[in-house]
Amino acid sequence: MITFPNESAKYRTAREKLLQKEIGLRRAMEEVAVARRALPPGGLVPQDYVFDALGPDGKPAKVKLSELFAPDKNSLVLYNMMFPRHPQEKREVATSGGTAKLARPDQPCPSCTALLDQFDGAVGHLEAAGFNFAVVAKTALENLVTLGRDRGWRNMRLVSSANNGFKRDYNAETADGAQSPLLSVFHRDADGIRHFWSSELDFAPTDPGQDPRGLGTCETLWNLMDFTPEGRPNWHEQLQYGEACCH
Repeated sequence: MITFPNESAKYRTAREKLLQKEIGLRRAMEEVAVARRALPPGGLVPQDYVFDALGPDGKPAKVKLSELFAPDKNSLVLYNMMFPRHPQEKREVATSGGTAKLARPDQPCPSCTALLDQFDGAVGHLEAAGFNFAVVAKTALENLVTLGRDRGWRNMRLVSSANNGFKRDYNAETADGAQSPLLSVFHRDADGIRHFWSSELDFAPTDPGQDPRGLGTCETLWNLMDFTPEGRPNWHEQLQYGEACCH
C-alpha cells in the first residue's frame, strides 16, 4: 500500500476502496476488448469507395478506400467527422483562419475538431505500431485541408466523401444529410476489405445525465477531467477560445 504526504486514514481507506473499483474497470475494459477482437467477420465493403484527397505531390487526387491501407498494415481506423456541423449546432464558429470564411452551416463540429486535435499527435505512434488512420468528412477537400492547416494537424490522412455515398452507407450520415460522429475500423483479409467495428454507443440509449460517450475510452480531454474533484463540467468544446486562433 502506498501513501502520500499528510493524507488521513479516512482518505487512504476510501482511496483503497476506489482502487478496487478502478481494478474492476480495468478488467471490464479488457473483457470488452477481448470480446471485440473475437467478433465474427464483418460485412465485406460493397465497393472500393473513391475519395478526394491530397496526393503525394500535395495536389488534389482521387484515392480509393483500398489505398488508405499501407501494404503491410491490414487495419484502418477511420474517424467520420461532422464537417459540415450538425444543423442544430449552436456553438460559435471560427472567426479567424481560413475556416472562418465558411458560412456557419458549413463550418466543422467543435467537438469533432477538438477530438482530432488530440488524435493528431497519436497517429504517428499508431502507424508505427502497424495500423492505418484516416479522417473522412463530407465537406469539400479544400475545406478539410484548410481546417487541418488552421489547426496545425500534421499526421492525419484527410479525405473527402463529398462525391461518394460512403458516410451514408456506413451510418455516419442521416437520411436528411446530417452528419454523425463515428469511429469505424475496417480490416483487410484474403476476401477483401471488411467492416470490423464502429462506435455504436452513439446510437444506444443513454443513462440519465450522460451523453452517448461513443468514444469514451479514448477521449483524452474528458477522461482527464474525470480525474479531478470537479469532474466533467457543464461545458462544451469550442473552435476557438478568446483571442487565440483555433487552439
